[in-house]
Amino acid sequence: MLKVAVIGATGAVGQEFVIALNRHKWFELTQVAASERSAGKKYIDAIRDPNSGILRWHNREEVPEYVKNMVVSKVDDIKPENFDLIFTALESDDAKIVEPKFAKTTPVISTAAAFRYEQDVPILIPGINDNHAELLNLQRKNRGWKGFVAPLPNCTTTGMAITLKPILDRFGIEKVFMTSMQALSGAGRSPGVIALDIMDNVIPYIPKEEEKVQVETKKILGAMNNGSIAPAPLKVSCTCTRVPVLDGHTESVFVETEQTADAEEVKKEMLKFSKNVSIKDLPTAPKDYIVVHDDPTRPQPRIDRELNDGMTTVVGRLRKDTAFDNGIKYVLLSHNEKMGSAKGAVLLAELLKDRNIL
Repeated sequence: MLKVAVIGATGAVGQEFVIALNRHKWFELTQVAASERSAGKKYIDAIRDPNSGILRWHNREEVPEYVKNMVVSKVDDIKPENFDLIFTALESDDAKIVEPKFAKTTPVISTAAAFRYEQDVPILIPGINDNHAELLNLQRKNRGWKGFVAPLPNCTTTGMAITLKPILDRFGIEKVFMTSMQALSGAGRSPGVIALDIMDNVIPYIPKEEEKVQVETKKILGAMNNGSIAPAPLKVSCTCTRVPVLDGHTESVFVETEQTADAEEVKKEMLKFSKNVSIKDLPTAPKDYIVVHDDPTRPQPRIDRELNDGMTTVVGRLRKDTAFDNGIKYVLLSHNEKMGSAKGAVLLAELLKDRNIL
């Protein structure tokens, strides 16, 4: 068992880590850290509202027994050399300061954007760009670290990159246009104001989201070239919106392929990719990496987001697009708090352990 710590353990993403690591076959969560407000308290008390006494627990599952009485540490009190791996669930500004300190001695897997765009940092999605993991050893060498920082993609990028990979490999891609309908949980769990903003409403702008998706997709689907990643030469444009859905990002995707591709061929490629995906034997890997529905009313967040515990990307309305000479369009659903966040980070840790990088 590898000893791991979670930084930012009391927030929404940190809570997902606590769930994902419960009774894990390979990783043992031995320490949790959060803000000074929570430090020194038992975990169960740290997630309790100090005024009302109500638990600020955001998961449908109960708080796991193993973590309830674990005492929350200050971030500064964490001794990274005591761990085999550290998961961080921090805001980017904090991640820029904290993660390099930890990475000097210990691998860090991060949900923050702080290091995603640096040349020696891959943005890894297990099963999609596993070969980019070799860049982590170069990062260690470049920075003089024993560890590394391995960030996840933006949660909106994840589902789209997963579905584009089999299309790119078989047919090539010229252009991608995407419109997202993103869940509230992706904006954090702020009470009050966001509820007033979103009810009976669609918010057509999410700061920095579109830029993240456009850059990250090309980096993830790019090729390793002399110790760096050459971004994929496709063009990506998107519009990201917030909708009154609790969990699960829905995306409408239009793809111009290099070679002619009909909907049935694309479906076959997606399902073949799902069946043969490289990470299928890892503990957190879903039984189905991609599911393709023929029912034109699917996917739907309320029905489909928990498939395989939120680790499956669900595709539907796969059909020919008439605006492109070689065009395909579809709708996808990806669970932003499972595959797109903490549980996806645990899956990445499993991949790196399996590859002897951890």
